[in-house]
Amino acid sequence: MTNSRISRRDVLVGSSALAIGATFSTRVLSAAPPATAVTPQLIEAAKKEGKAVWYTSIDLPIAEKVGKAFEAKYPGIAVRVERSGAERVFQRLGQEYASNIHACDVVNSSDASHSIVWKKANLLEAFVPEDVAKFYPAEHKDPDGTFASFRVSLCIIAYNTDLVKKEDAPKSFADLLDPKWKNKLVKAHPSYSGTIMTATFQMARDLGWGYFEQLAKQNVMQVQSSADPPKRLSIGERAVMADGNEYNIFEMGEKGGPVAPVYATEGSPLIVGPTSVFKQAPNPNAAKLFTAFCFTPECQQLIIDQGGLRSVHPQAKDKPGRTPFKDVKVMKDDPAGVEASSDEIKQKYAKIFKV
Repeated sequence: MTNSRISRRDVLVGSSALAIGATFSTRVLSAAPPATAVTPQLIEAAKKEGKAVWYTSIDLPIAEKVGKAFEAKYPGIAVRVERSGAERVFQRLGQEYASNIHACDVVNSSDASHSIVWKKANLLEAFVPEDVAKFYPAEHKDPDGTFASFRVSLCIIAYNTDLVKKEDAPKSFADLLDPKWKNKLVKAHPSYSGTIMTATFQMARDLGWGYFEQLAKQNVMQVQSSADPPKRLSIGERAVMADGNEYNIFEMGEKGGPVAPVYATEGSPLIVGPTSVFKQAPNPNAAKLFTAFCFTPECQQLIIDQGGLRSVHPQAKDKPGRTPFKDVKVMKDDPAGVEASSDEIKQKYAKIFKV
């Protein structure tokens, strides 16, 4: 697996200095602007632009469902989905802005620390949809209005129900260190996946790097995206996934796939995925209209029901049959902590797992 050699500081300096002349600083805006309503004027302006380009790390089928729902609601405006792992999205945007290329309208990453970096570089538009202003908890929206939590998800353990009996399945991260799971585990990589970057930070903080040193002795299969372990699990290539998307496990299980989630007794890493509009968006009105749609109860319920994601919108409800979000013990998210230590995490991880 190829490991990235581009640091977050490199990306930030390149994008800010070459693209818009901003300095590397912690500059923030003075306050969030008033909420922006979806008006006939905004819709008409968006239709004239004709499209919104969305860079996202959400699994492609889910991203496309969101795009199609928006297109059905606003005929004449297309959503072009550019999907990759969160770390790849981050690097791509840094490289584009360093080359004075402004192709992205709206961005969504599973690594919330990316939003901190983009905000520091003064790349984000202050834009507050009405639903965010009215319904979103303070901890899920930037006080300066540059991003808000479009999605929340969990990074979990799961197992193949054809290969592992429920009573024999691991119940905790510590259980994964049992010799019986040697050569039977699969997990994703923090240099590719924002979900795994965030989860690795939380687990290293709460469990210690010694945990990963012990886990590496289990001959773990390494894959890239956090969507990959559920796929390897479902086809029986591995019996247990050590980390990966909860939402993929929901989707597969509800379609009859042989997978089941496990919520570790130590707590499951909490993954927050903010969405932002770029200041240099080539289609600014379509960008705002699409972003406003993303935070509506309609879209939030869609990503829950059809995408297996979680939402902090109070009008969106958990899908019956799933463990309610409120009943899951989670690890504390800390985007600023991830932003400060991401390069160190990549280096330590690569050394421990030799990937």
